[in-house]
Amino acid sequence: MARQKPAPKFLNLLVIKLPPGGIASIGHRISGVLMFLSIPLLAWLFGLSLENTQGFQQARQHLHSTPVMLLSVLLVWSLSHHLLAGIRHLLLDVGIGLDKATARLSAWLVNLGALLATAWYAVKLL
Repeated sequence: MARQKPAPKFLNLLVIKLPPGGIASIGHRISGVLMFLSIPLLAWLFGLSLENTQGFQQARQHLHSTPVMLLSVLLVWSLSHHLLAGIRHLLLDVGIGLDKATARLSAWLVNLGALLATAWYAVKLL
């Protein structure tokens, strides 16, 4: 019986060249985690805004602070990427876009669409 070579182990994610579908898939997971982790902050801000008039003004001040504005840009990317990637995955689940060329194109559209939506939001924020 022939001896098999061990599978290569190359795990440096900064050097591995992922296809667009891989980038979209990893981005989908990252965006979901970011949205989940933002829930406590958003719930706190919402609760603060409902306490009284002073709480509402404090929440507005927090929302206009630089860190929260940067976080909102990140969350817009997260929401738009997760939405577009989710639609792409649903279409793939029903058999639409399974051939290689269409799958690559849809992955590029997801990645670029999320970046364009984020850029549009960031420009509007300024």
